[in-house]
Amino acid sequence: MACAHMMVDGYGNILAPLLPLLITRLDLSLAAAGMLTMLFQLSASVAQVGFGHIADRWNPRLLVMAGPVLSISVLSFTGMATSPMMLALILVVGGLGGAAFHPPAATLAHKLGGTSPGLSMSVYISGGTLGFSFGPLMFAPFAERFGMEWTPLLAIPGLLVIVFFIRRVPRFELSSGGGIGPRALLPYAKPLGLLYLIVVLRTMTSIAFATFLPVMLTRRGMSVGAAGAVVAGYLFASGVGGFLGGPAADRYGARRVIIWSLVASCPFLFVAPLLEGTPFMLALAVGGFFLQSTLPVNVVFGQAIAPVSAATVSSLMMGFAWGTGGMTVPLTGFVADRIGIESTLVALSFVPLLGAACALPLPRSTPPRSDRGSVVAGPSDPPTVVR
Repeated sequence: MACAHMMVDGYGNILAPLLPLLITRLDLSLAAAGMLTMLFQLSASVAQVGFGHIADRWNPRLLVMAGPVLSISVLSFTGMATSPMMLALILVVGGLGGAAFHPPAATLAHKLGGTSPGLSMSVYISGGTLGFSFGPLMFAPFAERFGMEWTPLLAIPGLLVIVFFIRRVPRFELSSGGGIGPRALLPYAKPLGLLYLIVVLRTMTSIAFATFLPVMLTRRGMSVGAAGAVVAGYLFASGVGGFLGGPAADRYGARRVIIWSLVASCPFLFVAPLLEGTPFMLALAVGGFFLQSTLPVNVVFGQAIAPVSAATVSSLMMGFAWGTGGMTVPLTGFVADRIGIESTLVALSFVPLLGAACALPLPRSTPPRSDRGSVVAGPSDPPTVVR
């Protein structure tokens, strides 16, 4: 599951590393670039709520298998876009593939975790974060060397990995005894609402840095490939933070990890845009590490607070909240057009403090995790989730 997540999120990060080239080629302003990012987030993230509801009621295995194929195949055409409208269409259609994959895949990863759901979710989410970080290392140098029109060839390695993965997806069901769909979550509205707001604020900060750092660095004189490598380092550190955040929550409690990691990220994200060279990269990496440590924690915490409609909870904590955070990117671009990217990112470094404040009223403990399915397999049969 982590490998499939790596492929989906890796190709889902094709826009940001190519953005400096696309801005020049399509004559885009930073606000327009932010609008394209928002459209992709709406498609790839907000649409997860609908796919999560479908997965709870229908065939989650089909979504897990078909989503990555659609996402990788379509998003690889990003470099061939000849107009903003064509680019928007590619991003929206490709984003829907990722939206179909994420809710049922996250829930399957949670089920496979047994008594350590935090560790299981950390492995799954870290796969996606690492893929997201490796994206700039592949897309930017390739486009610089061979040209934007050849990016569809990059779909080949991703599709080969996904075909290998598809043959091994277990059959599983997501229905739960406590109810199905968003309506079943109403009794848990307050804590889930706080978690949702925390994810939105964290995502608002994270996406802004990932989107505009390549532009800022190329304007400082870096090549597109070098800027992509710096951003990849930031995202890799974020992935390490996400991997360690889940086990830390299993040991110390989700609420405590959420609060302290968000607070710890602020000083490093504040100074990073003001620095250059090695100090800049170190501050950026440490800030990303702490900021994304909450990534798996929010999902597992949400599923523990509301032990119903597992895919719907995952889609709210991951997709819908991420998409809402992504919708702020056009505003960030609008502000950056006027006061500069550095000043805008410095201001955004305080946003995680608001997320930490939202975590204060959260429960210090959650109900015991119910057994909502187990994975069994015969000697030669694929594993199947049963009740």
